[in-house]
Parts: sequence; structure tokens; C-alpha cells
Amino acid sequence: MRKTFYFLLIFFLVNLAALGQQDPQYTNNMFYKLGVNPGFAGSDDAVSGIILNRYQWTGFPGASKTLVFSADAAVDLFGLPSGIGLNIVSDEIGFDQNVLVNFNYSYKARLSIGTLGIGVYAGVFNKGTNGEWEVPEDDEGIFTQPGSDAGIPQGEVSQVAFDAGLGLYLLGPDYYLGASVTHVNEPAIKYADLAETFLARHYYLMGGYNIRLSDPLFELRPSFLVKSDMAGWTVDLNTNLVYNDRIWGGLSYRLQDAVSLLMGIELMNGLKIGYSFDLVTSAIGRYGYGSHEIFLGYSLDLDRNRNKKYKSVRFL
Repeated sequence: MRKTFYFLLIFFLVNLAALGQQDPQYTNNMFYKLGVNPGFAGSDDAVSGIILNRYQWTGFPGASKTLVFSADAAVDLFGLPSGIGLNIVSDEIGFDQNVLVNFNYSYKARLSIGTLGIGVYAGVFNKGTNGEWEVPEDDEGIFTQPGSDAGIPQGEVSQVAFDAGLGLYLLGPDYYLGASVTHVNEPAIKYADLAETFLARHYYLMGGYNIRLSDPLFELRPSFLVKSDMAGWTVDLNTNLVYNDRIWGGLSYRLQDAVSLLMGIELMNGLKIGYSFDLVTSAIGRYGYGSHEIFLGYSLDLDRNRNKKYKSVRFL
């Protein structure tokens, strides 16, 4: 019964969360905007990539583990200033194994206040489950028959559905602001003759500002991310202090969930390494579980010259 208990407990806790965990959450969301907003694609005017690994509630059986590979680039497509991007996300939680692959495109409109990315994504979402179900006794001590709950798949099953989303991303000299919707078509997931479920639309609002301090080597970068599925919502409030545009440290607060420590460094060859630790403040935090997140990022500016702060490995 222990596995069943853990699964039900995770299911209960996850559904208490604002988003029900249909979309993974990221503490380093300020470094991985493409995951929720296709309008971001190509905003760095470079070829960029990130690998991110998140371990949520470390040590808790069946807790969420998320692995991300993402890349985007600024391009001229059919003579239009554009950005393209790719997301590959593997998300495990309990007996579920979800894989998302999508392609992103954004058109870049030059405005007086900045550059507006108007983006869309299209891809596939594969939802699989392989439950090691245990059949409990009823009130009279009699075992119920397997498969009596038509809403629970038996054995290993998976289903693929088409997924699409929209996003706007405005980048100014010292700020950014974005709004997006994921799963805009609410993809349906149905295993054979079982009840149909779907991915609910998720709405995101993000923003950030770079504050230059009296010492030009230091910069404060506050940011926020609001997430909602129209049934609930949550918000991440973040602040990073950046030294020499390369070393950062900061704090993040996720409403009713966690306080996080962020840190990272950008090396001389342009490789960026970041880490965060979530100290859980929700009910599950009483059991001492925390969350870890680490990422590697790289950005190759094809127009960078040798007079910039550092040289890309392209010029070594």
C-alpha cells in the first residue's frame, strides 16, 4: 500500500498547487523564457541554447524530475527579422512520463520603445503512464477487482496530442515584458476507452528590469512571472545582483510554495552555469524536502567582435 499512498499523496499535493503541474515550473525562469513564451525566440540576437535539470522535492518518492533542452536563434526568414526556437522537455511525476517537443517562430517588429516578438509554437505532447497499481481492500476486507475504476489505465499506456501556443515579448534597452498562452488548443488525452482528459490553457505574464547601481560593475535585475490556468494562480518574484555582467546571486519567492537561492557565473568562453535551491514553505516542507535546479547555457553572438568583454569560442 506504500506506493499507492505516495502516489495519492503526490496527486493531492500537486492538485493543491495553483497550476496542477500540467506545465513544469522553473525557478530559473528568467533564464528560460522560451519554455513559456514563443515570442522570446531570437530576442538575444544570437544562437543560444540551454540544458536545464530540475529535481523537485528531492528524496520524496515519485517527486517531479524535469529535463529541458532548448535552443533559439535570430534569423532573417523570407526577408523578415525573425526568431526560431526548439523546446524538448521531459517531465516525470509519480507514474507519469510526459514529453513535449515544439517548434517556435517569432516575428520581430521594431518599435520606438523596443523590439516586439510576436510568436507561435506548434508541436506534440506525449503523455504516458505506467502505474504499479495495488488493489486495496474494501470496508469488508474484500479485494476489489483490478480495473474497476474506468478512469485509471492499467499497465503502460501513452497518448500523443498536437499542442500549440501564442506569445508576445517586448524587449527594451533595460526591460522586458511578455504575455503568452500555452496549450491554446487544449489538447485532448484519451487512453483507449478510458475517460478523456485535456491539457488546460495556461496563461503567463512576465517582466523584468535592469537597475544600474552607483558602482557600474553592479546591476540589480528584479523580475516576475505570473502563472494561471484560470482555476488558480501563482507568482514568482525574483531579484538577482549581477557583478560585471558575469556573476550573479539572488533570491526568489514563489507564492505559498518556496523561497529560493539563485547563483551562477558566465565563464570567459561564454558558457553560463546556474544553480538554485528551493526551500519549500508549503505543507510538504515540514518533511524537509527541497528542490534543486541546475542549468548550462551558451550564447553565440555571430556579430561579436574582438573588442567586446570576452571572445566567443568561435574566435579562440
